[in-house]
Amino acid sequence: MVAGAILAGCGGSDGEQGKKEYLLGFQGPLSGDNQQLGLNAYGGMLTAVDLANQRPDLPFRLRIVASDDQGLADQGATAAQKLVDNPNILAVVGPVFSGPTKASEPLYSAAGLLSVSPSATAPGLTDLGFTTFFRVIAPDTVQGAAAAEYLSKVLKARTVFSLDDRSEYGIGLSGALERSLSAHGLNVTHDGINPTKDYGSEASKIIAADPDVLYYSGYYSELALLVRALRGKGFTGRIVSGDGSNDDQLIRQAGTGNAEGVLLTCACGDPNSDPAAAGFVGKFRSVNSGIRPGTYSGEAYDATNAIIDTVRRLGDAANRSALVAAFGSVNIPGVTKQITFRKDGNVDGSTVYVYRIRDGRRTVLGPVDTLAKP
Repeated sequence: MVAGAILAGCGGSDGEQGKKEYLLGFQGPLSGDNQQLGLNAYGGMLTAVDLANQRPDLPFRLRIVASDDQGLADQGATAAQKLVDNPNILAVVGPVFSGPTKASEPLYSAAGLLSVSPSATAPGLTDLGFTTFFRVIAPDTVQGAAAAEYLSKVLKARTVFSLDDRSEYGIGLSGALERSLSAHGLNVTHDGINPTKDYGSEASKIIAADPDVLYYSGYYSELALLVRALRGKGFTGRIVSGDGSNDDQLIRQAGTGNAEGVLLTCACGDPNSDPAAAGFVGKFRSVNSGIRPGTYSGEAYDATNAIIDTVRRLGDAANRSALVAAFGSVNIPGVTKQITFRKDGNVDGSTVYVYRIRDGRRTVLGPVDTLAKP
């Protein structure tokens, strides 16, 4: 799948059946410790492009050029520049993670290149003056508030240890969570730790604090190591994390027994368990060698289709600047939600779901607003 992205080729020429060919960029982690989230998103984009290229009513064909930022903030600008420098790229799906997004968006804005993230949730990203940035997932102000409601009303927690990975994403989520926890009257202990290979000392610190719940704001590869350390030291509290950990890789890397009972929040549903998304799931699996959609697959599919719809509406006038000007008026039914945008680039509407790991499987428990009802 990655090779298919990198070898996407050049655009701006006539393609099959005399159709004009456009390039779309993808930026995200296609390698590195948390690459699965990037691969999930890329698979969603690939599915949307494959379906579009089968449509006889579209007067153009699409190809993808991918740029790997490894999910690292210090790789974001380099990855973005590769896409900016290709004049045939009309728009970008991504970046996937918040750190690379913050580093990349000044370049995209300066180049007038539309960037639509399926997953960058740091709240401040839409407040930094970026002129070409949109996202199809709600910011972590929404996820943090919903997670706090779930911890308070469903788990009946009174004390929470809030730990983040000191990334743009982790700090944004933990801050939103902690403000909402305090509003619910919970006692909160905060800490931050850079990703490491040894979480023994941090596990001891958490256990000494004796919280009802640990909430980790970071990514699955680090949470897996933390969970292993906590279980090894006998931690008996609840372990909860956010969308950055919401992947089956958490189970594989932590071990089935260690991951048992972990809860995850995400402003994203699971298309695999949604009857209305059965068509998308089937097509995704046919395009991606039988693999099921994962976290951010549906969001990337919707982001890509929103771009395709805008190119279709523009017709022969499609170029970078025209696409940026027209994109805000998108209004299409998506797999994840109706895709419309606010003036600041945030998507309209969102639902936060809770997932649980049980018997080695990650399943959806339901939306927080339903689970937390009296």
